[in-house]
Amino acid sequence: MRDQNERPDAGDTTRRSPFERFVEGAYQVVSRPPFFLVCVALVVIWLLSLPLWTDSKEWQTSIHTVASVITLLLVALLENAGRRSEEAAQEKLNVIAEALAALMTSHSVQDPKLGEAVTRLRDAVGLEERH
Repeated sequence: MRDQNERPDAGDTTRRSPFERFVEGAYQVVSRPPFFLVCVALVVIWLLSLPLWTDSKEWQTSIHTVASVITLLLVALLENAGRRSEEAAQEKLNVIAEALAALMTSHSVQDPKLGEAVTRLRDAVGLEERH
């Protein structure tokens, strides 16, 4: 049974907010080759649509507007996904460091120098919280 303070598994989607699930899904879609192909197709369609426009400036403005909106949304979503990924990696490193510190503590009876190393390691685990 899981402790209440323990974080959910990476695959556990029951505790994620709808926004977090949306970000994860969007990240999975936009980070794959088919999304790139859709973007290329959009540009090709835009290029082929030139004869349908009466003013070339409006034609250029149309792609700039669409690209700007899509870029803004994707940057916000991908930054959120990147931040959460970084936090998950940091949490994993902290758990590994704590396990190493516990192992070093158990062996520090035989080697007193390990006690000082354990203190430095535990201080380093909390370092990102101080910055």
